[in-house]
Amino acid sequence: MQAWLTVNAGSSSLKCALFDPQGPCLARGKVSGLPDAAQLSWQVGNQPVCRQALPEVAGPNWQSAALAALLHCLHSTGDWQISAIAHRVVHGGMRYAQAQWLDDACLGYLRSLESLAPLHQPYNLALIEQCAVQLPGRRQLACFDTAFHQQMPALAREYALPRALSEAGVLRYGFHGLSYAGLRSRLAELEPQRHLGRVVMAHLGSGASMCAMRNGVSQASSMGFSALDGLPMGTRCGQLDPGVLLYLMRERGMDADALEQLLYRESGWLGVSGLSSDMRTLRASSEPAARQAIDLLAYRLQRELGSLVGALGGLDLLVFSGGVGEHDAALRAQLCQASQWLGIRLDEQRNQAGTGLISHPESAVGVWVIASDEEAQMARELRQALAAG
Repeated sequence: MQAWLTVNAGSSSLKCALFDPQGPCLARGKVSGLPDAAQLSWQVGNQPVCRQALPEVAGPNWQSAALAALLHCLHSTGDWQISAIAHRVVHGGMRYAQAQWLDDACLGYLRSLESLAPLHQPYNLALIEQCAVQLPGRRQLACFDTAFHQQMPALAREYALPRALSEAGVLRYGFHGLSYAGLRSRLAELEPQRHLGRVVMAHLGSGASMCAMRNGVSQASSMGFSALDGLPMGTRCGQLDPGVLLYLMRERGMDADALEQLLYRESGWLGVSGLSSDMRTLRASSEPAARQAIDLLAYRLQRELGSLVGALGGLDLLVFSGGVGEHDAALRAQLCQASQWLGIRLDEQRNQAGTGLISHPESAVGVWVIASDEEAQMARELRQALAAG
């Protein structure tokens, strides 16, 4: 059976999905815990068919081994004939405002952006190379997280830096665009009257951001030039006074590599708690520092929501998504309680159920929990690219 493959590589996981060219998702697989404690799961339709540890998937070449393990499951559970592949690529820079067929020139440009997204871009590109080896001859499409935000107003993209730097690409790009584009499509089905109004979406996971939308177009993002900005994340610091970096360089002797290690891999919930970058572990802990990490995230969510509502001039809909946004009812309640001034009222039972509309019927703002499906959005973009020729 002919199928399309989507490949979504993160810093510690690899997700693949198979889609019928006519639309439905046929199968999904994931390798998590990379690179040292890899666990594979695979399902066909809604039926799990494989779950196992992968001790052999470790070390610097984990991308190749993880992809090979998923492709083995793929071929052992159906006669799938893969005709095209879509890849999530976190950063498309100034050049790409829509999905792009991959060639040497495109890959060269994307490699030049690796320092702007070191937890993702190198892995995204490594999987593109591995697919060319393990699935030769297939057309490969890059789907960019930054493309969704290319229509942001010019002022929302600018930093107060010398114009030459802005013209060279030092701008606010925004990320999680594939997630937001998919959520926008789903919200149009669920809220046909209000989805083009003033909407704030919160993609909350180990990587986290918020996005303000009007008329279905991104107006502002909590993330900026890199995927470090905005909310505190699993291991990333979020918003930081640039003076802290000057201090660390001058007084602590830290160079660029040391700063990258600190800001991308040792900060965020992990750094504050000293315990874990996993929100489930923090929730289960009785340590005061774990609670502090959670409360800091909730406080920054409250601050960022107020900023985005200010950019929109009001709020009609608030959407939670991502692993934490979809499953942490306490965090949703904490943010909405702090944001009652916006007219938000949660329905406690609906919030605990954690899916669909969770606001009270008398709430002035509709509050939704919608599952993120980046793979389905990638399949949409692949369909559009193939239709365009």
